[in-house]
Amino acid sequence: MRRVVVVTGANGGIGLALCERLLSQDDQIRLCLACRNMQRAEIARSALQASHPSADVGVLEVDVGSLKSVVQGAKELRERYGRVDYLYLNAGIMPNPRFNLKAFITGLFSRKALSMFATGEGLLTQEDKVTEDGLQEVFETNVFGHFILIRELEPLLCHSDSPSQLIWTSSSNARRSTFSLADYQHSQGQESYSSSKYATDLLSVALNTRFNKQGMYSSVVCPGLVMTKLTYGILPAFIWMLIMPIMWLIRVFTNSFTISPYNGAEALLWLFRQRPESLDSRVKYHSCTSGLGNNYVQPVKMDLDEGSSNLFYQKLLELEKQVRQTIIPGRH
Repeated sequence: MRRVVVVTGANGGIGLALCERLLSQDDQIRLCLACRNMQRAEIARSALQASHPSADVGVLEVDVGSLKSVVQGAKELRERYGRVDYLYLNAGIMPNPRFNLKAFITGLFSRKALSMFATGEGLLTQEDKVTEDGLQEVFETNVFGHFILIRELEPLLCHSDSPSQLIWTSSSNARRSTFSLADYQHSQGQESYSSSKYATDLLSVALNTRFNKQGMYSSVVCPGLVMTKLTYGILPAFIWMLIMPIMWLIRVFTNSFTISPYNGAEALLWLFRQRPESLDSRVKYHSCTSGLGNNYVQPVKMDLDEGSSNLFYQKLLELEKQVRQTIIPGRH
């Protein structure tokens, strides 16, 4: 049976690099690019088909920042495929990032320089907004839209003959200090991206608690510092030109500077080859690249607890109940 792989945010960056690497690993999979921009998705599909002519590559319009789009996309997936074996929850946004130049200069000449570069701690804030669904945009796109997608696809993901895998693109920027159960949408803060990535880590642990016995497993990945459209949007182009030599130098001393989307997809691809039952649900799998350019995967224990993950999951279920009564009346 040909395995079905769905990747959100697959028309560029890490998502597209992952798709190329997946097909190079196994061109017999049925690959679905789930994207909000159909023009870019078709271009990506054409490129993948050109390099893998025999591959089965489909596209699907899904905007995880719109609950109606998610429900409609899931409906099409249920009609198109009888099962989903791998669901890569990769799409994400970091809107209107602001760079703290003072913190950068101060940190550059401190003992925390490597950590600052690796995680972006203290360097970035974002301006969030409320979507048409009445939710915080970063939370809805990075977390809740994907949660609803999983809920809609449960019949395709939970199967006893062979386990399915949920694989989240998280971040080293996911920090406990930016997340609060009392404000899990992060409407009161300025680090919505970090909060949302910590939320995905919590959610992944909770999903394992509830669904492992039904054959569905969840893992989280940190792709490292990758230069993508999202990353380049943080700073003006001329500043990137100035600091890129510094970054290449620092790469000699830290393994988190993966730089290219190909390298950043290393852990995502590694999980494709693993038995999910053997994985640790409390670990984040980091894509790493040595100073000599060799890629490898490093597991790192996450800074979270099962109690908080369960409480967060309950809050998501409560929110789901609300939106299904108003925005997306549906099956559950």
